[in-house]
Amino acid sequence: MRCHRILVPVDGSTTSSKALGAAFELALQDGGRVRIIHAIDELALVSGYEDMQQVAAAARHLGNKVLGEALAAAKASGVEADIKLVESPGQRLGQTVAAEAEAWDADLVVVGTHGRRGIGRLLLGSGAESVIRLATLPVLVIRGDE
Repeated sequence: MRCHRILVPVDGSTTSSKALGAAFELALQDGGRVRIIHAIDELALVSGYEDMQQVAAAARHLGNKVLGEALAAAKASGVEADIKLVESPGQRLGQTVAAEAEAWDADLVVVGTHGRRGIGRLLLGSGAESVIRLATLPVLVIRGDE
């Protein structure tokens, strides 16, 4: 399978960095390009006591920082890449990633997983599992060291 358009969601964790590295390797092998996204669901960040605008601004700032670092890593690796900050109120990560992959006509999604099991997975959910379930294209899951 040729991977000319690879989508990678990042959150700044070592696990997503590992997925990003795998995407870079594939892009270099196939002469492909990488789209790096960071998704923000502002509604999930507030409990009702915070100033929504301050929380949203902080989330955007952090997202742009994560994306900037990922783009710098792509350039250092010699990979053609672009970045996109996606604001997806009320959407789970899997929905956002699947929609972005389809809209960009990606060939592959590369996503990191923390590999949680048991109650941790039940309480926190699995972003990678959601991406796998909802994406209409191949998904490569990279397991983190955590």
